[in-house]
Amino acid sequence: MFHSEDTDRGKVRGVAEGEAISFRGIPYAASPVGELRFAPPQPHPGWLGVREAEQAGPAVPQAASRLEQVMGHRTPDWNEDGCLTVNVFSPLRALDGGAPRPVLVWWHGGGFTSGSGGWDWYDGGRLAALGDMVVVTANYRVGPLGYLYLPEIGAANLGAQDQAAVLHWVRDNIASFGGDPRSVTVGGQSAGAYSALSLALDPRTTGLVDRVLLESGPFGLRPQDPQNAAENAEAYLRLLGVPGAADAAKALRALPVEQLLAAYGRLAGRLARQGNAAPPMYPVLGGPGVPRAWQRALAAGALEGKALLIGTTRDEATAFFAFDPRIQNLTTAGALDVLTGQIGGRAHEVYHRQAARLPQATPAQIFTAVQTDELFRDGALEIADHHAAGGNTTYVYQFDYQPAEDEHSLGATHCGELPFLFNTFDAYPDSPMLGRPADAQRALGRAFASAVADFVTTGSVHDWLPYAPATAARIRHFA
Repeated sequence: MFHSEDTDRGKVRGVAEGEAISFRGIPYAASPVGELRFAPPQPHPGWLGVREAEQAGPAVPQAASRLEQVMGHRTPDWNEDGCLTVNVFSPLRALDGGAPRPVLVWWHGGGFTSGSGGWDWYDGGRLAALGDMVVVTANYRVGPLGYLYLPEIGAANLGAQDQAAVLHWVRDNIASFGGDPRSVTVGGQSAGAYSALSLALDPRTTGLVDRVLLESGPFGLRPQDPQNAAENAEAYLRLLGVPGAADAAKALRALPVEQLLAAYGRLAGRLARQGNAAPPMYPVLGGPGVPRAWQRALAAGALEGKALLIGTTRDEATAFFAFDPRIQNLTTAGALDVLTGQIGGRAHEVYHRQAARLPQATPAQIFTAVQTDELFRDGALEIADHHAAGGNTTYVYQFDYQPAEDEHSLGATHCGELPFLFNTFDAYPDSPMLGRPADAQRALGRAFASAVADFVTTGSVHDWLPYAPATAARIRHFA
């Protein structure tokens, strides 16, 4: 069964799948090719007739994810032409009239370097039907195409600018798909959570956001310093053999995208530091979408009045270090050396605190637990504590599921909740983080997804006490 709906650029035809209607691969901006590569997103020229929206658009050009060993392999499906698209999933009954449904705009993760909203991992149809809400996923430029910092040619936080363009597309078009543009939750996982918080805090987009869902955001990662970003950009241009200054624009736009990706990979290798999960390019402080650090924005009240659901997995950082022999072979002295280089004088205190909590753990496991707190959990709790202390509705969760067969000791690792949220277990056939899901795991997925759906549709969660500052008993655990 097919359904046609209008957008401000033309009509699209989606397809009914189960209890939802899916509209995939709808352009929200012009293809970022030719003169539009390394340029802010521009309006799509539109189309005549009815555009088929059965298939997701291509991913943004990218290399393989560094978490493939954790999540499972993906066959490359990228193409620079046609990559800036949204996917809309509406409950069948939402298009039959009645009150417009609340909307979840959800951003994929991937370290600002990989990922696609069109992948089957993030198919929003089941979640939309479960929650009687409209789910939107989208692509945004990643890696050098999204986060190369050359403001003199117009390249600055282009991925963040793409995301802002999606929010404006939702405001202007979502009513055609049964959604309510006045009830929008912006959410995401990992880099997507980092992005969602930025959109909620940025004065240019905060008015488009009503509620915020933050899953495993790396809030311990400070926005990239402009000087550091400029130095990385210069190093990248040298790897490409591209002249600096204004001449760079023409040269960069003429190169095959494969060369851009290859040079980014070489740059990542040169910048890699033991135990550091940061990518070479990611949102730059002071650039579009990130006018100030989240701590300053929170202190200024930028999130006030917006309900918040935030959480982490129990063992986030195993995804980054379980397969790294340099980390797995650490001694206590080696672990302390690496941590001291990262966090300075606090290293001994935080290491020994984790060692006391995990008396049977190896130095690698203690180091990884420290990284989970430093990069993910501490920031999430700081945000939750501040928001709840201001009298704002706040919910905090921890996802504790780990597979029965866990040969790599991943535990409840980064990305582990994703198949549960979207009920896309079958899309992870070779994923160590998931294992072999059975009825109990599917029931856990319904519980987690139902809590998220409650939050998106009402701003509260049924049978769940809101979080109070520094109150661990108010954190809901899913296992």
